[in-house]
Amino acid sequence: MKLWGGRFEKGPSAAFERFSGSLHYDYRLWEADILGSRIFARELERQGILTADERERICRAFDEMAAEGPGAELAAGAADEDVHTLVIRKLKEKVGEAADKIHTGRSRNEQVSLDFRLWIRDEIRNLRGRLADLMEALLGLAERDGRAILPGYTHLRRAQPVLWGHYLLSYFEMLARDLKRFEHAYAAADVLPLGSGALAGSGFPFDRERMARELGFRGVTRNSMDAAGDRDFVLDFLYAAAVTMLHLSRLAEDWILYSCEEFGFLELGDEVTSGSSLMPQKKNPDSLELIRGKAGRVAGSLLSLMMTVKGLPSTYNRDLQEDKEAVFDAAEQLAASLEMAASVAGSVRLNKERAEAAARQSWTTATELAEALARKGVPFHRAHQIVGGLVLESLRSGRQPADWTPQQLADFAAELDGEMAALLDPRRAVENHALPGGTAPGAVRQALEEARRRLGELRAKALAAE
Repeated sequence: MKLWGGRFEKGPSAAFERFSGSLHYDYRLWEADILGSRIFARELERQGILTADERERICRAFDEMAAEGPGAELAAGAADEDVHTLVIRKLKEKVGEAADKIHTGRSRNEQVSLDFRLWIRDEIRNLRGRLADLMEALLGLAERDGRAILPGYTHLRRAQPVLWGHYLLSYFEMLARDLKRFEHAYAAADVLPLGSGALAGSGFPFDRERMARELGFRGVTRNSMDAAGDRDFVLDFLYAAAVTMLHLSRLAEDWILYSCEEFGFLELGDEVTSGSSLMPQKKNPDSLELIRGKAGRVAGSLLSLMMTVKGLPSTYNRDLQEDKEAVFDAAEQLAASLEMAASVAGSVRLNKERAEAAARQSWTTATELAEALARKGVPFHRAHQIVGGLVLESLRSGRQPADWTPQQLADFAAELDGEMAALLDPRRAVENHALPGGTAPGAVRQALEEARRRLGELRAKALAAE
């Protein structure tokens, strides 16, 4: 069934049908298309286009179709051009000629935009829940072993000691920003395009604000030409998805490293790892490697749509059909990656002794010593040189920080008094970072409490939105 054709002497070729068809992926818009069309049918009744009986039969048919889903048609090899023509064909099978009125005053351009906005809103609700689940898992790890010590790294070199809880909260904050990005994407999608027509606005006096309220939109689009070709809300969604995947990829990279024999900080659960077909001893972090790999795939979806829209003239162009596969795939990969990351987090066991030993066996406390000298009035450049010399002497003599006694420190440099020896202990060193956002135990405890409160508010907000 075609929604067009009167102006053509010939039908489309088989090659064009194959090339331009999109049902094999846009069937995902089935429920959104039915929902939008049901609301539009009500408006057509108000305008006198549909009788009350016709509208009632159409809405009853839509209810049946929503319950049936598109699966049977797809399995039977439906040859419809896209999900919109499939919905109309099925509607006509159920209600007859009344179905021919459903497109009165409505363009497929605005219909596609409406369906996509409805779908993206629902997907964002789902993804926000999955993000919250991962944040919950990270908080659980932090609350269980949050006071454990491990080295913090810059340039993948041991830098300063931090609490395990502080480290985990760094990813909590990244994910919290990701939630904000999805909120922005939701707001961008949350306007009704119905009434825009193909580009000039509908020729019928539809009540756009009422339709927006009935579909749960916060408002209507302001310009019909812009609405016809606007895919900014899709780009916003893909950007949020891509950045979230970048954060998941960074977490995956950390934990791949931390769980290998050379680090040995973490043990990943058997349920999220795999073995080798050849090497019996292997326990591979495949779940994390797949997350890391899928990050590129989602970022590619963002770039793909950016390149699609960059040279389009205004309003609708068929190029925009290419927006959906990228979004559907990105959403699927992100949802699966968030679920997998939460499962990995639930399986992780921290080797506290190994992690703390790594902090003690390297000069992660050097900065504390230099800052202690600065607090005594030693110019920081001089303090840096003194401590750098102490580290160099230790490397030459094979000493660890704990090997230095208070007297030996004083003998090395007059500025190093005996009390400073205590700062060579990573547990003592972290206590210096007590400012909000720092890694001192009190600051981390307060940050954990605040994070738990924020997560509770996020979950409550999500439930209220549903």
